[in-house]
Amino acid sequence: MAAKKPVDLVLSGGGVKGVGLVGAVVAIMDAGYSVKRVSGVSAGSLVGSILAAASNGDQLTTEQIKELALTLPYPKFRDPVGHLPFVGRAWGLLRETGMYRGDFAHDWVRSELKNLGVSTFGDLALTDKQIPAGRRYRLAVTVTDVTTGQLVRLPWDYRRVYGLDPDDQPVAEAVRASMSIPFYFRPVSLTSAAGVTSTLVDGGVLSNFPIDSFDRFDGKPPRWPTFGVTVVPNLPEGNDQLIPGVGALRLLGPPSVLLEQLITTMFVGHDQTYLNQPWVSARAIRVDSTSVNFLDFGIARKDAEALYAKGYAAAKEFLSTWNWVEYLERFRQFN
Repeated sequence: MAAKKPVDLVLSGGGVKGVGLVGAVVAIMDAGYSVKRVSGVSAGSLVGSILAAASNGDQLTTEQIKELALTLPYPKFRDPVGHLPFVGRAWGLLRETGMYRGDFAHDWVRSELKNLGVSTFGDLALTDKQIPAGRRYRLAVTVTDVTTGQLVRLPWDYRRVYGLDPDDQPVAEAVRASMSIPFYFRPVSLTSAAGVTSTLVDGGVLSNFPIDSFDRFDGKPPRWPTFGVTVVPNLPEGNDQLIPGVGALRLLGPPSVLLEQLITTMFVGHDQTYLNQPWVSARAIRVDSTSVNFLDFGIARKDAEALYAKGYAAAKEFLSTWNWVEYLERFRQFN
């Protein structure tokens, strides 16, 4: 049997569109790649956490990973505050800054990780000395700290920003923070060692596809490739799929069209600009997810299967022309 090829993965945000991420990941694994590290945002953090935990000893087959994604009880992710759904959503939005508690998502992630032997980031620690100290973990989760006004990557920034030991921090808590879609799920609070409490929301607010997460900047060549997988639709035709309801602004005339464009650009402009760079585009797998709204937590099984298949096909097509040596020669020249 041929040795598996190592790879790092960066998985974008996208809500329910994350099913497409899973399809791409499974195709990459079926092609003989072994996932070393995963960086995830929002839905990508959920997928990435399971993948990182499973890679500790190859605990899940690709078929099991697929079935986990397709049987995930998405409707239960919408757990309103209180017992009356409509009243609870309104109350949550007005008083708790989120229509849904997000407790089910948190508990589901925590339970699945526990089944795989993972509770804290210490369970995902690596001993690879070539990785910078503080970043020796199988998983990195992107989160937006709106209190300090910065993007943080957990567990990397626990000590630097919050004075906390990263090994002691729960993985499910970081994933839940990264999934905190503003005004949809309640944000997560994190109290630093100095007693300052930060409000954490979806990492996609500042960067929905940080494909440079694992890049080396020490003048040395990478030891293996990093593949990025994104389910964010192309703009401008994908605006409605990215931010639900933003397209309705067009009904109010030209000024509101500009407002729509500004809102969308604030969310994805950085990543769209980055994706246009040849050295980024060359290692990015783009999954067509326009048929699914990212907040469609009532998605039907057949629609989830179709999106999974699109992710698998996109990764398979990408890998059919991928050449690591050529990529290094073209984009990673080192003296």
